[in-house]
Amino acid sequence: MGRSLHFVVMMLLALMSPRATAQDIPGLEACTAEKQMERRTGCLQSNDDFLQRALSKLTRETQAKIAASDRALATAQADIATLKSAMEKLISELAQMKEKVESTSKK
Repeated sequence: MGRSLHFVVMMLLALMSPRATAQDIPGLEACTAEKQMERRTGCLQSNDDFLQRALSKLTRETQAKIAASDRALATAQADIATLKSAMEKLISELAQMKEKVESTSKK
């Protein structure tokens, strides 16, 4: 009983789902299967349009990522410069303290 019910459910799902041909999915069309030159040309143009849109999208996304990386790098460089100047200041203060301690210990 369970097996036949499973089979019936699977058959109903298969019949209810709309059929999609390769031509309905841009970028996945097999243009060599077309016999008519007009249809083949249209298929190739559709594939070309799909690839152009995909390439444009990837270009925009890549440029946005590069710009974000550039901003992050500029921020990091500014932070490094700030830390270097703070470190130099601390080193000079430490040297002055050492001189002060050495001068007081010699007396």
